[in-house]
Amino acid sequence: MIEFHLYVAFVAAVTALMLLPGPNIALITSNSVSHGIRYGLLTVAGTSSAMVVQLAVTAFGLTGLLTAMGEWFEWIRLAGAAYLIYLGIVTWRAVAPDLSKPVLGPRSGRIYTRALLVCLTNPGVLMFYGAFFPQFMTASENFGTQMATLCATFLVIALIVDSGWAMAAGWARRLLLTRMRLANRISGGLLITAGVGLAVARNK
Repeated sequence: MIEFHLYVAFVAAVTALMLLPGPNIALITSNSVSHGIRYGLLTVAGTSSAMVVQLAVTAFGLTGLLTAMGEWFEWIRLAGAAYLIYLGIVTWRAVAPDLSKPVLGPRSGRIYTRALLVCLTNPGVLMFYGAFFPQFMTASENFGTQMATLCATFLVIALIVDSGWAMAAGWARRLLLTRMRLANRISGGLLITAGVGLAVARNK
């Protein structure tokens, strides 16, 4: 088992990290503002699914292999950044709908897939996991048990915090319903900013 004080420190650190805006948060809030809470939560489902894959890769000790393939993953990271910027431009340029008519949101599968791809194409996350998790583990305890506990805790915190972002953005959307053009600009700006930030980020 993980030492109690290390586990408490881990929970606090992960919560603080999840509260910081990043590419995932930008996409979640963008979809909530543009289409409503349901779509924001679908985005959370997509990013969380990708997170499960990334945590599994980390848990099975493949981070070293991925680090050796740094050049290849740099291109993947840039592709992910470009995709975010593209989504941001499309959202920014979207025509404000006629609120007197019912508005159909995008297909659920498309929202989920976009979120999954945005999260998966940020391989820097894998490098971060590989450096972050060992800080809260001890050599005297079973590695597998510790890693499983930390990964499960990380995922639960991510689901809670990201869902909170989705609901908060969805509620704010109500204030923007009469100004949908502004809502599109906010959503698009969030995505473009996240994409640019991801493009200039450097893996440590």
